Amino acid sequence: MATAYTGAVGALGDGPAGGALHLGARAVLVPVKAFADAKRRLDRALTPTERATLARAMADRVLDAARPLPVAVVCDTTEVAGWARSRGALVVWEPGRGLNGAVEAGVDRLRDAGVTQVTVSHADLPRAAGLAEVGAWPGITLVPDRYGNGTNVLAVPTDAGFTFSYGPGSFARHLAEVDRLGLPHRVLDRPDLAWDIDEPGDVVPVASRDRAP
Repeated sequence: MATAYTGAVGALGDGPAGGALHLGARAVLVPVKAFADAKRRLDRALTPTERATLARAMADRVLDAARPLPVAVVCDTTEVAGWARSRGALVVWEPGRGLNGAVEAGVDRLRDAGVTQVTVSHADLPRAAGLAEVGAWPGITLVPDRYGNGTNVLAVPTDAGFTFSYGPGSFARHLAEVDRLGLPHRVLDRPDLAWDIDEPGDVVPVASRDRAP
């Protein structure tokens, strides 16, 4: 069960003098589960401690890849909120909303803070780089996973009224949502952003690809 989060510092909507924060036109939003609860399908290959360490390392990589844009982390545990603040990220505290509801709430918060284009990235991308480039196009940008099934990164205008639909088959649903809205879109083939970690077999290829020759 998530513990209530009472830390005001670094919470989106709380400015230095108690007023609303005003960010730039573009920002990155990253939903992050409790590290101990993330990637449970890796239990066959990793101990709980190893799994939590991997989840945190991947999330660190994603936040690094978002530079120089401001980052907001959507979470519902004090551990992740503390980690996000330590990384200089804003905290969007949304317990009990589920992934889609939490992302939609995060986009709304960023819009209220002056952001016009938000890039939503999963936190399990161990080779992530150049996230700021994804949202540099004014329409909707989709980056599918390497199977063309999930949506690893998605950049949208914050006023588009986009309905997020993560989970298996999300890429097709998100394309259908783009068609519904009638907005210009592009699909990026980005191997660094297409590789996510879901199954034990995903871990070894990633490690070997990042190893120096």
